[in-house]
Amino acid sequence: MLIRREIPADTEVVRAIHLAAFAREDGTPGTVEANLVDELRVDAGWINALSWVAVEDDNVIGHVVCTRATVGPDALPVLGLGPLGVRPDRQRSGAGKALMMHAIIGAADALGEPAIVLLGHPTYYPRFGFQPAVPAGIVPPDPGWEPAFQLRTLTTYAATLRGDFVYAEPFRRL
Repeated sequence: MLIRREIPADTEVVRAIHLAAFAREDGTPGTVEANLVDELRVDAGWINALSWVAVEDDNVIGHVVCTRATVGPDALPVLGLGPLGVRPDRQRSGAGKALMMHAIIGAADALGEPAIVLLGHPTYYPRFGFQPAVPAGIVPPDPGWEPAFQLRTLTTYAATLRGDFVYAEPFRRL
């Protein structure tokens, strides 16, 4: 498996991955997540260096992205993670783990980002160093998001990073 930055030629397959990865039990495609990625691509919060794909046998099988978010009254920059999607037939193959550990977290840290915040399954993401965000002083847009609202601190993190979390605009329209 190869983990690399997304390139323009990957756009359609990345959309297809999210449609399939987030499909509902009745088979309805995961259009919310797929449309979110499309909208994030044209948003000021998009960071090319933080959109990664997993490739197996020359086929893109997974995707993850972080976009610009802010925390606190001074709108301090952090990252909002998501979505993370893996083609259903390749889920539980290690692609999601590789995208998280060997790509997005490392890349974000190398870029000097202080933290990654996400809304995700509270038993899946702790394996990547995520912890509840509220005890660290990062407040979710919706109080009902606890305990799924999580924080991964990086090298440049400072405990003074506190306050209300604000996602990139496309997230806020969901």
